Amino acid sequence: MRYVGTVSRGIRLPVVTRGADIVKIISDSIINAAESERDKFEMRDHDIVGVTESLVARSQGNYVTLEDISNDVAKKFPAGDVAVICPILSRNRFHQLLRGMVKGIKGHVHVILTYPSDEVGNQIIEPMNYYLNSAKLSGECFDEKEYYEIFGEYKHPFTGVDYVQLYKSIDPGRVSVHFSNNPLSALKFAKQVIVASIHTRQIHRDILEKGGAERVVTMDQICSEPARPGAGYNEDYGLLGSNYTNDESVKLFPRDCGEFVNKLQAELKERTGKEIEVLVYGDGAFKDPVCGIWELADPVVSPGYTEGLNGMPKEIKFKYVADNAGEKDPTAAVEEAIRAKNRLDKFGHSTLGTTPRRLTDLVGSLCDLTSGSGDKGTPVIYIQGYFDNYLDD
Repeated sequence: MRYVGTVSRGIRLPVVTRGADIVKIISDSIINAAESERDKFEMRDHDIVGVTESLVARSQGNYVTLEDISNDVAKKFPAGDVAVICPILSRNRFHQLLRGMVKGIKGHVHVILTYPSDEVGNQIIEPMNYYLNSAKLSGECFDEKEYYEIFGEYKHPFTGVDYVQLYKSIDPGRVSVHFSNNPLSALKFAKQVIVASIHTRQIHRDILEKGGAERVVTMDQICSEPARPGAGYNEDYGLLGSNYTNDESVKLFPRDCGEFVNKLQAELKERTGKEIEVLVYGDGAFKDPVCGIWELADPVVSPGYTEGLNGMPKEIKFKYVADNAGEKDPTAAVEEAIRAKNRLDKFGHSTLGTTPRRLTDLVGSLCDLTSGSGDKGTPVIYIQGYFDNYLDD
């Protein structure tokens, strides 16, 4: 009997810098790991390789400076005040971007934060404090003065940062912070708007354009092309998915991920004879049960993947079948249900008890949890048995 199902391994790589041939480096590292005496494993068809987005972006040199951001914003908003709506509360993810934006905006900058938390769950007001005192608000849109008078100072429990003060400190004379959950509130302060939300950016854009905004720019439109020769860019996501590099630059989400995963798949096929699926992964799509933060600050879990990872899992709910076997032997009932599951549609239908999720979101989340974001040094994940079921030997 086979005793092990899905296995997720972190693969250690050397430090990768700009211009590195990561297709070769990744292939070498996986094959060396599989053949090593200490870590030996057998590579098989339908295994999965996950490559963290930061590794791909670093090899591409896909970085922009804050000056690049400010120049692009200045082109898009040559004059006047600008509202920046619904940003997340993050030193790594947004503070740097806002610094670049503020520098490029000629007029006043109105930063409008959502409450009691941002789009991914970072709190700006402690929930109990909000519900006990929200009746004191003058309206659904309020300013810094009212915020501090009613709710007091709030520091993020993990970072210890007061994000209202952090964002305002970029340029206290030109940056004002407001609070609203209605994107149309931006138009009270400016007719030009930068939509800084991630997953709700399109509906926010549509609302503002229909509501009378003169100019609306989403973050995927900033640095979507090179600001200067040699500068980074991302034609699909712009600044979305970017992350802190140093005080004067950020790393963007990687480009051309579809091309990269196909090259790596072909390389592994040539060298091992195995048909292996590949994806690039960023943040996993999961929510921390303690702090309530939803991890997905990237625009997508996977910006590129091979065809075998398209769609959703075709699975039956093991325990439901076993619990409802009736007169039939539970093992026989499970085996029969698994054999019949080929009737399931990979692109839209799921059995009772299973939650429909895309394969890339599931596998990418597994990769993110396996690699972590610290010092493990495993930016590549090798997964085996993910597509297996109870009948596979």
